[in-house]
Amino acid sequence: MKLFKLFLLTALIPFILTANEDRPPISYNYLSKTNVQHFIAMMHKRYGFDRNYLKRVFKQAKLDRDTLARYTGKFKKNTTVGSWERFKLHVVNETTFKEARVFKKQHYKTLNKAARMYKVDEDYIVGFLGVESHFGTYTGDYNIFDALATLAFHPNRMQKFFKNELKHLFLFAREKGYILTKLEGSFAGAMGCVQQVPSIAEKFNFDFDGDGASVWDIEDCIGSIAKFMHQNGWQKGLAAATPASYKGSKRFKKLRTSHKHMLSLHAIKKAGIKPLYPFRQQHAYLVKTHNATHDDLWLGTKNFRVLTRYNNSANYGVAIYLIAQALK
Repeated sequence: MKLFKLFLLTALIPFILTANEDRPPISYNYLSKTNVQHFIAMMHKRYGFDRNYLKRVFKQAKLDRDTLARYTGKFKKNTTVGSWERFKLHVVNETTFKEARVFKKQHYKTLNKAARMYKVDEDYIVGFLGVESHFGTYTGDYNIFDALATLAFHPNRMQKFFKNELKHLFLFAREKGYILTKLEGSFAGAMGCVQQVPSIAEKFNFDFDGDGASVWDIEDCIGSIAKFMHQNGWQKGLAAATPASYKGSKRFKKLRTSHKHMLSLHAIKKAGIKPLYPFRQQHAYLVKTHNATHDDLWLGTKNFRVLTRYNNSANYGVAIYLIAQALK
């Protein structure tokens, strides 16, 4: 599952994307760039792509200035990773919870099949899809080729990563018979209802309903998430987290909070933290969500770590947990 870690670097969350209407992509002569010519030669020699095809495609490529701005200059927190306030505004709210219940009812048969096959909890599958693509209704409106060409051939902090993704976009489109220049997704090239970058989509696209694998097919996405959870050690029936209270100021600073390192429950309670519901684990991830006026604390189980292996963000894990809880 190492390839999934490449995807995590981009911290892609579709619901925080802003439409690129202020500065739309503009024409750009990519064929004049030496690194593009080297890329064309490599794709022809190593993967057998026709040189004329590659040149025709790059003649159509545009410079996506908004996408490039996200990955140049000083990294600004929450420009590509959602703050907890953004999660609450766009996802962790009653409207989304209602839509989650409708989605679960509409796709219950597929969800149940996936949950039984992979021994996972269907409510968390719904949570994943709610956060990733608003239950498949929003999969991104950026031209993926423009975005990846921009990031592959203009200096930025993840240029090497995006150049590799551009290569896999060509391979993925050829394998599937897609028109490469027509594909749409996130500002960093993630596609479909589970938002996979091309290298991940190429390797892990999953046919769960028997009609061919597609990253845009909701049933395939349900199966893909269930398979991911299983392969990363999901324990069925174990809640991913529970809310906790703490004494003191509205900002918690007593202990290190992390979704990667567990603390003993004894140490957590000694710091004045109490789980609001029964918590029978002896160790927990102490997770903090930062609100405008205060911090909230959560005790995460091993299943919480599984959630964050798909997207390396505690906010992401808590959002999935809350959607799942709303379905109980």
